[in-house]
Amino acid sequence: QVHLSESGGGSVKAGGSLRLSCAASGISSEPTWCMAWFRQAPGKDQEGVALIASDGHIDYTDFAKGRFTISRDNAEDTLYLQMNSLKPEDTAMYICAAEILPSKCQVVANTIGSAYFGAWGQGTQVTVAS
Repeated sequence: QVHLSESGGGSVKAGGSLRLSCAASGISSEPTWCMAWFRQAPGKDQEGVALIASDGHIDYTDFAKGRFTISRDNAEDTLYLQMNSLKPEDTAMYICAAEILPSKCQVVANTIGSAYFGAWGQGTQVTVAS
């Protein structure tokens, strides 16, 4: 069973940086997996940010490209999201998700399908002040 726990959120000024972490148990022992970051702002739909697959494939949705970097430390079983040049519109709850033996692990039409993920964390709040 996969258990996910996010940390690292907080309040920053526009232009600042944050590094989010997602401690994952039950992933590193599996040969095939997909992990992703999603975010949800008040009054808006949940949207995918970035994903990483066990084969090394990494992809981002358009707003994250060039500013956000997803990575994973397999030894620590931890997923990261480095966020730079933060904007007020990045304010949201950031949530990590994972799936073992995923049927799909890619960004399609600038979207990460949340239905492909069965394990979810509780989220960590990011607030960017102008």
